[in-house]
Amino acid sequence: MYIHPDARGFALPKEPSRPLPSIVGGPLRAARLRAGLKQTEVAQLIDISPIVYSRIERGRMLPSVQTLYRLCSALRTTPNELLDYPASLPPDVVSAAKEALLRRVRQLDAHQALALIQLLPDVR
Repeated sequence: MYIHPDARGFALPKEPSRPLPSIVGGPLRAARLRAGLKQTEVAQLIDISPIVYSRIERGRMLPSVQTLYRLCSALRTTPNELLDYPASLPPDVVSAAKEALLRRVRQLDAHQALALIQLLPDVR
């Protein structure tokens, strides 16, 4: 398997100590409550049955990748939050990622750099 050189220094998340469906349920409920939505409202937003949504939130069922993506969009959260991964990365990982990003940005020509700046107007 090929691993890009920029990605080799990143640590992989540790194995969960409990089943993944039960990990997703708590953060999913917290995100829903933060958004001020009922279970039925979230189910309707992401086009799944309320029963299925309830099972996901109670940790009885794991959402598909597509459903996880729609949940993140609807609840304005991230997959990391729903999968209970840390919100912040270790400083060495952040530093390595920044260095890798800078190397890639420096390789851009003027048109590519301008396009990137236009795509990311709020990034400072």
